[in-house]
Amino acid sequence: MPKPPNPLAKFGACRGFGKFFFIVGTFGIFFSIATMWKFYSLSISGTFCSNGGGSDSRETLDAVIQKLKLEIEEIANTPSGRSSSSANYIVFLADILGLVESARSSLGSGAGGRRSGGGDAVEYFLIEEIRKYVKVKPNRLGKQNFMGANGTFTSIGHACFAMKEELERYMDYDVGDVCNDDWRLGQRLMVHGCDPLPRRRCFARAPKLYRRPLPISKSMWRLPDDRNVRWSHYRCKNFTCLASNTTRKGFFKCADCFNLTTHEWPRWVKPVYIDQISNMTVDFLVPEVLAIKPGEIRIGLDFSIGTGTFAARMREFDVTIVSATINLGAPFSETIALRGLVPLYLSINQRLPFFDNTLDLIHTTRFLDGWIDFVLLDFVLYDWDRVLRPGGLLWIDSFFCSKEDLEDYLGAFKMLRYRKHKWVVIPKVDKDDKEVFFSAVLEKPPRPFR
Repeated sequence: MPKPPNPLAKFGACRGFGKFFFIVGTFGIFFSIATMWKFYSLSISGTFCSNGGGSDSRETLDAVIQKLKLEIEEIANTPSGRSSSSANYIVFLADILGLVESARSSLGSGAGGRRSGGGDAVEYFLIEEIRKYVKVKPNRLGKQNFMGANGTFTSIGHACFAMKEELERYMDYDVGDVCNDDWRLGQRLMVHGCDPLPRRRCFARAPKLYRRPLPISKSMWRLPDDRNVRWSHYRCKNFTCLASNTTRKGFFKCADCFNLTTHEWPRWVKPVYIDQISNMTVDFLVPEVLAIKPGEIRIGLDFSIGTGTFAARMREFDVTIVSATINLGAPFSETIALRGLVPLYLSINQRLPFFDNTLDLIHTTRFLDGWIDFVLLDFVLYDWDRVLRPGGLLWIDSFFCSKEDLEDYLGAFKMLRYRKHKWVVIPKVDKDDKEVFFSAVLEKPPRPFR
């Protein structure tokens, strides 16, 4: 008869992974066994269902979840955590963690009730597609990928935990089927901080009779074909309605921006708002701004509410602009694309998807103004500074706020310590002289930081 395998030989095979990994791995195995035994004991004893012990059960599961997360993090951060064995062990712990989290979530929605303040991390999801999305995806070959990771880690916005029901409704679909007509639900999640959203495995709906877009020589200053937009979630059902401005049909700050011929055509080539007393304007023209840095402004971002007119105008000067927008009351993203420009579907909550020091120009109008919180404005401005290259221009276009808040807002822009090329403050006369306009063109200085 063959001799039974010697268990010490198995221990000898672990020497290649190093003493430290061996100790950590052994501890992890015993910890996992203890965790599963405690979980099993709790289940058998009925504490998950008893009213009196529900609070203790939740606290126990919270402690188990925390320990599992710490164990995964510690292994991942060790030098030996990059080996294939460590990756498999992390996946094993992640599976156990998922089971415990599911039990914790089920317990929270039972007799004991859900914890108040739905933003807590204990609000875990039950829809299978969400669970599959956020689970760590190990590399099939058991090796590090080109980024030095043993798996792929997907993420969702932290506010998704506070919008559990909405996100589960958004992710409740048949894999491989057509998605629900729920883009407004997805946008609502984004605007309320559930951003980024998880990816989905369903086909996005499209217009029933999509027509070929107009050629670029005609599309810039012409309304698109109505059949190329799904109108089910808008008050207006065609572009003529949007351009007529006879109904409350879209975002109020852009009530006229679908009027491409009368309202949009003169913008940035002809001053529109001129203060009669000072004879000054906050409407800077494209040629005079580009003359500040001749030949240097090539690519940029327009962070505004609109139909892409700024990008269309800059294209006439051989400058490529990406337009960041969302569909607040009207099909802004579709309109920008149908004009032959690039829409970036992006909320103000999200970090800009550009690398550091890469853009020549950032422009904003009609969106970033006196409604914004000062701390949020700080985060936005620092992120803009991050992606703007040294010598790049920040164009604040017709920012308006109340007179009493003006100094605080100007202080936020002065904090950047940018060079001032243009800086204008004039009254906004349609609000009983209680508001002001502010426009500026500022240049990011070089910062030779280590």
